[in-house]
Amino acid sequence: MTLRGSSPSPSFPADERTPGEWGAAQKDHYDHLAAQYDAHYGDQWSQRYRREFIDEPLLAGLDIRGREVLEAMCGSGQTTAALLERGAHVTGLDISEAGMESFRRRWPDCRAVCASITESGLPSECFDAVVIVAGLHHLHPDVPKALAEIHRVLRPGGTLCFMEPHSGSVPDLFRRIWYRFDRLFLANEAAIDIVGLREQCAGKFIPVVERYGGNIAFLLVLNSMVFRLPVWLKAVYAPLVLWVERLLSRWGGKRFSCFAICQWRKCD
Repeated sequence: MTLRGSSPSPSFPADERTPGEWGAAQKDHYDHLAAQYDAHYGDQWSQRYRREFIDEPLLAGLDIRGREVLEAMCGSGQTTAALLERGAHVTGLDISEAGMESFRRRWPDCRAVCASITESGLPSECFDAVVIVAGLHHLHPDVPKALAEIHRVLRPGGTLCFMEPHSGSVPDLFRRIWYRFDRLFLANEAAIDIVGLREQCAGKFIPVVERYGGNIAFLLVLNSMVFRLPVWLKAVYAPLVLWVERLLSRWGGKRFSCFAICQWRKCD
């Protein structure tokens, strides 16, 4: 896959690692955070958020019953239940050994592959869909390489579904500052330029769906780990905050939303 154009890459002045070294750093980082990540993103309130605000719009209109689906950068498999409920045959892939151990325990009937999405080692054209939730923004400067690999493993007409924080929004202004000082994030992590990505992939993928969402519940419920909020406290505030998110979602739009949800179809 040859990506067209060259939208500006984020600069990472704090660290001059090569792309391969960034992959190794991400592996070590998420091996270390795996248990904490599972606790905050796998609790019932985070799962409620994901189902309503991420899984439903991400997979809307996609018929995956009996289809082969790659849940890339899956961690312990936070999207797996939604895929299985829709009848998919799921393969989980993640670079973190700790994440994949958890995935195997939670989903023993699913195939598990511990590898990078930039070099998966999977056969070409073996999946009908690839699903990624908040993974690509961890890959800079290897996002084009990951998209090339996704293109390779997708069958003609297959679908890439992804949800990512997007650049150019008001929340991204605050995110950039937060990422700079919070040790939960490595220096290469940055929001995704959706427009630039579309232009780079012209002729390889056809954009089908592009939606924007995420506000207060995305921050305080789904991302409780980032704000160091104890998991037990979510039961106190989550019902109200989820209601507020539903209300604000009517007026959020692209500029004031935290993330983008896209479906792209691989060209035949």
